[in-house]
Amino acid sequence: MDFQDGFVKENSHVEWKGIAFVLTGALLFSAKAVVVKLTYRYEISAIGSLFFRMLFAFPFLVWMAWSAEKETEKPNLTKKDYWNVLLMGVVGYYLASLFDFVGLKYISAGLERIILFIYPTLVVLLSFFFLKKKIHMREIFSLILTYTGVFLAYGQDVQLGSPKDVSLGAFFILLSALTYAIYLMGSGSIVPKLGAKRFTAWALIISSIVVFLHFFIFGTYKELIQPMSFYLLAFVMGTVNTVVPAVLVSEGIKRVGSKTAAIVGSIGPMSTLFLAYVFLDEPITIVHSIGTLFVLTGVFWISTAKKPKEVTV
Repeated sequence: MDFQDGFVKENSHVEWKGIAFVLTGALLFSAKAVVVKLTYRYEISAIGSLFFRMLFAFPFLVWMAWSAEKETEKPNLTKKDYWNVLLMGVVGYYLASLFDFVGLKYISAGLERIILFIYPTLVVLLSFFFLKKKIHMREIFSLILTYTGVFLAYGQDVQLGSPKDVSLGAFFILLSALTYAIYLMGSGSIVPKLGAKRFTAWALIISSIVVFLHFFIFGTYKELIQPMSFYLLAFVMGTVNTVVPAVLVSEGIKRVGSKTAAIVGSIGPMSTLFLAYVFLDEPITIVHSIGTLFVLTGVFWISTAKKPKEVTV
């Protein structure tokens, strides 16, 4: 009895510790959009802000890759695997991040998080169109609910701001979600060989190098000279909103599993709405809240679904 009680308490402690990790990581990562919007109050372009984010994150990413290499045996990778890692680093983190930062020039942080959050539904749609996978009835209802929520939030932002800017920003954020969904699908074959931690670290390092090259070609020297307050924001963006949540979520998933992590992480869009209200004076309306609730519910159903009976669509 004493052994069983101790075992239950130990498991409970590990579970709550894992949930705390995932929750903290989700909150920190969701705050990224707000910090990016704050950097745009300075004379900085989207690629300039992204450059500083990856610049401050880069030393920690190198450390993550180095520690991952030490912890596990070197896998037997083919030339195709190396190209896959390179491609996924460019698509999943460079392009997804670039589209995200460009979109945030035109769109509210709250709507950005709502649109980005739909990437699991895009994986389902891409799998249906390109991999010929069936869509289940639960997934159909989830898709309808999710995209109804997106359109509600989008329509509200159009009424509150410039329709042209909101539409342009929403388009770029949708591209960001799409490229991240492609990354998730493309990384499925290489993650079991490399391990999630090692693969993520190398993909981020590759994307950082591409971001640096992009800035050196198209950025300006003037953007490098900023007030100290900007550098502090950029440091927070590169560490607190990038590296720290990546580590916390990874450790949390080890303890509670991906499904529980997905449930806990769903707090992200709501926290972004609140933080954007506090720090950016972005309004929170009933329509925003309903749209966000629809998206959270739809994505939750898809992310936690088992394999029910299939239906042809």
